[in-house]
Amino acid sequence: MDNDQNDNGPPNAPEAPDKEKMDQIRRRRLEKLSGPSTPTPRSGSPAQGGSASASSSPAPAPKASEQVESTPKPKINVTPASTSAATPSENPFSKLTTRPSNGASAATVREASEAKTLKRRRAESDVQTSPRVPIRKLASPSTDESLDNYANRVLGQIFRITLDPAQKVDSSNHKLTYLPNLRSELEEEQSPLSFTTDRLDSAILEAASSVPNNISILDYLLPCWKRITKALKGIRGTSNGKDEVLKEAKRLCMSNCIFAVEMPELYGRDPNPSTDSLTPYLLNEAGADKGICPDFLAEAVSRFDEDDTVKPMLMKAIAGLSLQLSTMTMSDNYKPYINALKQVSQFPRLVTAIAEDPLFQMATSAPGIEKHTLLGPFFRISPLQPEVAREYFSGPKTMDKRHIHTSQEALRMTLQTHQRDLLDIINHFVRASPSSKNKTLDWFAYIVNSNHKRRALRPDPTQLSSDAFLMNVTVVLDGLCEPFMDATFSKISKIDVDYLRRRPRVDIESETKLNADQNASDEYYKTEAEGTSNFISEVFFLTLAAHHYGSEATNATLKSLDKDIKYLNSKIGEMENERPKFANNPMNSARLEEQIRKFTDVLEKAMQFKFAIEGVLLDKQMQTRSLLFMRYVTVWLLRIATQSDYTPDKTIELPLKAEQPDAFRFLPEYVLEDIVGNFNFIFRFVPDVMISAIGDEIIHLCITFLTNSEYIKNPYLKAKLVSLLFHGTWPVYHRTKGVLGDSLIGTRFANDHLLHALIKFYIEVESTGAHTQFYDKFNIRYEIFQVIKCIWSNDIYRQRLTQESKTNTEFFLQFVNLLMNDATYVLDEALTKFPKIHDLQQELDNPSLAGEQRATKEEELQTLEGQAQSYMQLTNETVSMMKLFTKTLSASFTMPEIIDRVAAMVDYTLDTIVGPKSANLKVKDPKKYFFEPRTLLSEFVDIYLHLGVSDRFVEAVARDGRSYKPINFDNASRIMERYNMRSHEDMAAWESLKRRFAKAKELEDQDEGDLGEIPDEFEDPLLATLMTDPVTLPVSKMVLDRSTIRSHLLSDPHDPFNRSPLKIEDVIPNTELKARIDAWRDGMRQKAKDARQDKMDTSGG
Repeated sequence: MDNDQNDNGPPNAPEAPDKEKMDQIRRRRLEKLSGPSTPTPRSGSPAQGGSASASSSPAPAPKASEQVESTPKPKINVTPASTSAATPSENPFSKLTTRPSNGASAATVREASEAKTLKRRRAESDVQTSPRVPIRKLASPSTDESLDNYANRVLGQIFRITLDPAQKVDSSNHKLTYLPNLRSELEEEQSPLSFTTDRLDSAILEAASSVPNNISILDYLLPCWKRITKALKGIRGTSNGKDEVLKEAKRLCMSNCIFAVEMPELYGRDPNPSTDSLTPYLLNEAGADKGICPDFLAEAVSRFDEDDTVKPMLMKAIAGLSLQLSTMTMSDNYKPYINALKQVSQFPRLVTAIAEDPLFQMATSAPGIEKHTLLGPFFRISPLQPEVAREYFSGPKTMDKRHIHTSQEALRMTLQTHQRDLLDIINHFVRASPSSKNKTLDWFAYIVNSNHKRRALRPDPTQLSSDAFLMNVTVVLDGLCEPFMDATFSKISKIDVDYLRRRPRVDIESETKLNADQNASDEYYKTEAEGTSNFISEVFFLTLAAHHYGSEATNATLKSLDKDIKYLNSKIGEMENERPKFANNPMNSARLEEQIRKFTDVLEKAMQFKFAIEGVLLDKQMQTRSLLFMRYVTVWLLRIATQSDYTPDKTIELPLKAEQPDAFRFLPEYVLEDIVGNFNFIFRFVPDVMISAIGDEIIHLCITFLTNSEYIKNPYLKAKLVSLLFHGTWPVYHRTKGVLGDSLIGTRFANDHLLHALIKFYIEVESTGAHTQFYDKFNIRYEIFQVIKCIWSNDIYRQRLTQESKTNTEFFLQFVNLLMNDATYVLDEALTKFPKIHDLQQELDNPSLAGEQRATKEEELQTLEGQAQSYMQLTNETVSMMKLFTKTLSASFTMPEIIDRVAAMVDYTLDTIVGPKSANLKVKDPKKYFFEPRTLLSEFVDIYLHLGVSDRFVEAVARDGRSYKPINFDNASRIMERYNMRSHEDMAAWESLKRRFAKAKELEDQDEGDLGEIPDEFEDPLLATLMTDPVTLPVSKMVLDRSTIRSHLLSDPHDPFNRSPLKIEDVIPNTELKARIDAWRDGMRQKAKDARQDKMDTSGG
């Protein structure tokens, strides 16, 4: 014991067994120890390297009778060495929680006076508290030292034991344990008083039995083990039998270590879990006196076959590590536990034993996996543990960004190291043996299969594994995939899609499929595929599932936290505004303060967790590995869909085959969802990761499935492909067009197919089937506009658009019609908000407005401002698209089917921004709402000029009886001149166009007067205008103008009168009616012309 314990005296030593009991124990032990001393190691040796001692094979230990009747050896006189002043040595039995010392230690025994009361004398080791007789250093052993003398000296030094009651310390001042029982036996047998390998087991038994009950025997034995291995490594050249002495000592020392843990009663002590375990020693440094070194583990593992107690001993120690770690966090001293498992995992047979242990997968629930399985506690260590987030982000409301970033970076670096350690451990588990590999894969599968509900709309955290645990699982599985994810995709063919039809570990039965219903899916997967799945396929699909339930679920948690934080801040603000109301009511005021405190606590926890998640998810190293995996998933998915050997350096023939491959249709939807979610997250938050890692496969993916959108059932999943392209065009550092912009502009595949794919999806999102489809389409189309603006600098896209309008007229006309619908709606919604905002701002400027009334109006104003901002952004983008397209394709916007709507829309807008109502558009800080009237006016002037080349457009403007007002065009001229908005050439063209409008209006009025009242049979029943090309609808038999029904079918493919399905090809030309209309119109015009001529003649006469 340490000297500081001498105040109260050393702890009482256990009763020593009497001679008869000792003989029984010795016989039992010798039976246990008989056989080969150190078998040749098998697969239990470390994966790398091995101890020299582990490979030796000493002679068998002699039986008890052989020891007694052995040939007498020359008697060795054991004389006490002269002593010198000694300093107290460090206690080897210090508390297990303290860090071990590398210094030597000695056992403590009870005082001599206490020893007299025992049935027999027991081993004694002095606790020296004061200097004794000076010690004379022993001379170095001579080179011709006999083997017996060597054994006596070395064994005494190793085990720090003596047969001389007067010798208290050795030559190095280490305390020695006196063995009175062994001395008595030797004297009775008249054997030399020296240590031999024959009597070593008795010596170790007696010395170990002297260790106090409250101290583990391993405190004594492990330092002995270290001294043995050191001595073995020190032997050079011919050993002359010395190595056999050391190997026997090593064998017996290991055996006693096993007995100390598994059969402590052999040492006269009751079993005690707190002392009879290797767990605390695994936590010590391997090189420390009381640490477990690789040599020790190698020796223990080598005994698995011959001793059935060794494996349980090690399993209990590892289970102890796991149990203790299950209550710890990253803020605690968790590193020794990781290091211990890393050391243990170096031994394949031991790893196999761990994987086959029932505790390896003992959990019965998702939350239990990370606490009750052997590896679970190691994987739950993370910055995402609430205690860690609370410690690193205390006071989150007042933390500045720099402090937050510093804390996140510190946690990130710690987590990176921890995840590398976990990957190293798992690599050993999957390589140790087929059994451990399969058990490890089973464990990962159990994790992902138990956490399906993490992707529910409202997951219950108490029923699921934590973000901390699953993020580590995802990262480690990413690491397992790295060896087969090379830059050339050379091993991608090894990923077998039929894995999912061979009773896979990953459960996808309840998952939504890419393009199949549940019944069809069940029927497909009922048929089992032949063959066996390889390891690459196993890990690939496990990693894919881990991303879905792990990192992607954590991404969703982050989005949810943002919403929660916004809501909590608003609620706290509302409650704080209520304080004045309860100033004179202490009870209600106290209740309010308690509510504010509760909301603030919840807010701070949400902010802490958010900061921690950002710290983990914004890890560039982690996201780089994730990106590499998702690139592989992308290429693999395209190979399945195209039924080809696609790689990014190859192209894809579009459109794909009409018949979709079953292997693709029945894949879980999350295969594509995780690709898109992962790339979108990286584009938005860590885009620099993409710059050097992205290939053409992501562009191929988006264009392929936007072109063949029928391959994917979920419209929102298709919309995310647009979002992916959109985020890829955001500026990043020196890349003004983002990570994907240059590739979208310059690659052949994008040039050929991108614009058509975007326009096609623009049309499709008109109807998504969701209750929010009306508003969803605007967000999706906004992103489509941004992508088109990015690529428009390449003239080839203008050529593609022109070609599309000529070769696929109906398709393009449908697009233009929807563009007009959007422009009309968002313009009206945006511009009608400003008069209301204008009025509210004036009312709020009134200082006499009451508090409650003011609050109501402020809330109303805030709502209107949000709506105005959204609609105005959409307005600006829609008008910008119209400007681009009308410049390139003016003829497409002046087709009879849509020309009247185009004219009405531009006239109405011009009337709103420059007409009498424009005064109501004046609001404070219009740029806040993205509203710049002069810019908007200039955009519409461009549209007028682009379309003005068509006489049909000029006539349609003049025909617009609702909004065409010549004064509006004059006002526009005045504004442009005042602010010098346009060039002289543009102003001249504008004035010329105004004159053409006026002339057309004059002719339109004259024609209207000439025709007079239109007969009912010639009038279009929907628009009440004169038909020019009447057609009969096939089912309802109604007659209306071709342009009218064609325009209707652009938005609604049904007969407007009975809702039966209808295509423009189905209508029947009514040639007879057309002839009558033409004749009537010509006759009326001729009649009016003759009347005017008669009038002129009369006036002239």
